[in-house]
Amino acid sequence: MESLIKLGYLGLFLSSFLASTVIPLSSDVVLSALIALKFDVWICIIIATVGNFLGGLTTYGLGYLGKWEWIEKYFKKSKEDIEKFQHKVQKAGIIAAAFAWLPFIGDLIALALGFLRFKPLPVFIMMLIGRFCRFTVVGLMTAYILRLL
Repeated sequence: MESLIKLGYLGLFLSSFLASTVIPLSSDVVLSALIALKFDVWICIIIATVGNFLGGLTTYGLGYLGKWEWIEKYFKKSKEDIEKFQHKVQKAGIIAAAFAWLPFIGDLIALALGFLRFKPLPVFIMMLIGRFCRFTVVGLMTAYILRLL
């Protein structure tokens, strides 16, 4: 994490992107650290959102390709896990895309949306909205807490 923080905005982009794919990282830590180091809050929020969004699109794309072997290999999920989750995603519909940022299940949501061939544009819009809301809350809360200290 420290090396990503030292990279500044680039490190934030990389951590946000990777956190939204197969690599378990916390982009929130890098976002908060940069805000604490007096990086611009809104630029941080935008960079974190874009990086995480592009990572989510990558996960959606892997799902869209529909190869069980890739899903099992890169996401460490069995076919049965994905099938169970797909049923839940189908019930939630496109709204599920807004929650693809959630820890642990977010990658599965994006993957399932791609695998189920949900229309890309509405999925992308909902993913972007969800991720922007998440990073806005984290970023502004961090800035607010730091002002109190």
